[in-house]
Amino acid sequence: MIDPIETVLDRLPWLQSAGTPERLAGLTNLNYRCGDFVVRIPGTGTTEYIDRADEAVAARAAAAAGVNVEVLYFDADGLMVTRYLEGAVTMTPERFRSDLDAVARAGRTLRRLHTVAAAFGTEFRAFDVIDEYRALLASKSAPIFDGYDDVRATAEHGRTALLARPVPAAPSHCDPLCENFLDTDEAMYLIDYEYAGNTDPMWDVGDFSVEAGLGAEGEAALLAAYFDGSPPAADVARMVIHKANCDLFWALWAVIQHVNRNPVNDFWAYGLNRFERCRKLMESDEFERAIATLSG
Repeated sequence: MIDPIETVLDRLPWLQSAGTPERLAGLTNLNYRCGDFVVRIPGTGTTEYIDRADEAVAARAAAAAGVNVEVLYFDADGLMVTRYLEGAVTMTPERFRSDLDAVARAGRTLRRLHTVAAAFGTEFRAFDVIDEYRALLASKSAPIFDGYDDVRATAEHGRTALLARPVPAAPSHCDPLCENFLDTDEAMYLIDYEYAGNTDPMWDVGDFSVEAGLGAEGEAALLAAYFDGSPPAADVARMVIHKANCDLFWALWAVIQHVNRNPVNDFWAYGLNRFERCRKLMESDEFERAIATLSG
């Protein structure tokens, strides 16, 4: 069986002398380091829910804003080649939780993305995508979590509160997984713009807090860095609501991976964990206060 990277090297002969391919981590795609370059080969089934043309626009806009690595090649199928960032550390939840300075750098990177990058080519409407994912799963007769309809109904209450205090959409990453941050100690870069779009910037802030498992101290550091001071109460409320929304979103995404037989992880267990965390937050006083803050 031919290794996919060998096919890529045949297509892009300028990479053949770059260096011996070295497999890198990735949940849905195949990633390789080739000397000074990183090659991303799209994963099987990703065309069902990712628009590669939109991703290319977002990745290049983020790079121009100084928050993404340089994009050197991007084709219609989603094959991408970027510059390898020498000396950068791939972040993890543990690294963020043990280093509030790194959390602050991530906060400033998100702020720069939201305020400096040119508008992306698509809108990210989380609730629309949640329903699209649910419809896709229904079309595959896929299993769904017990209590899903009740949680989705509660999420709608959060949506109503968000619409009561609308904010301008900003170019947003929409998948700020800790491993998508590369840290040089001097600067923090954010890679992988597959799900990116223009949306409420507090989606990124809330999702990052969830992915990193930040406690109260970590969230305080994140918000202080992002806002360069005390965060407005309405923005904190939107962050809390999006913390629940992102878990619901990624829970359904995980079921799609499960149905597509992605072997990288136990995606059903991963999705169930996120779904239960979403439900727990939605049942909390914190969630109710957030809705009240935006609705009052």
